[in-house]
Amino acid sequence: MFTGIIEGTAKVKSISKIRNGADTLLRVQLGRLGRGLRIGDSVSISGACLTVSRLSKGDAEFQMVAETVRRTSLGSLRPNDRVNIERSLKVGERLEGHFVLGHVDGTGMIKDIIEKPTETTIWIKLDKALTKSVVPKGSIAVDGVSLTLVDIDGDSVSISLIPHTLKMTTLGARSKGDRVNIETDILGKYVTHNLSS
Repeated sequence: MFTGIIEGTAKVKSISKIRNGADTLLRVQLGRLGRGLRIGDSVSISGACLTVSRLSKGDAEFQMVAETVRRTSLGSLRPNDRVNIERSLKVGERLEGHFVLGHVDGTGMIKDIIEKPTETTIWIKLDKALTKSVVPKGSIAVDGVSLTLVDIDGDSVSISLIPHTLKMTTLGARSKGDRVNIETDILGKYVTHNLSS
């Protein structure tokens, strides 16, 4: 369980196919974000909950199954790319964002970025299956960042980012055409599922 409040960004050291076991091995240079981390702990890597399989001198390795690679944008990462990092929520900690499971529902493509002096608005075209679960003014996690939907227009949604979010997450370096991981609000998902059942 996560909150969508990003602790910082980390650099991808390597990403490679695995011959035996999981599909892909992701190695990330966590640095200070790896303090206190243990093998078996959960970490949100740009919105996807992954399990630490190995630790070495500030680096952490994560094994990804084929479903994770297919459903998220993590399979297209390259060495030196940066990813958003959030360690799992501990019982008793303050919940600052919203409940984020780290179960990415799919991806979206950035259609437009509108920069203003006090905020930046990003329009994202969602995979068709995700549009049923978004709620006006509801919560959404974009690359693991807890955000509020501003507008919904067909298969596209907009979010507004303050300068702090742009600086502290990878969203400040995103461009038109980039794919981002999307997790829709858990309540919206359950309501949609119950209505369609």
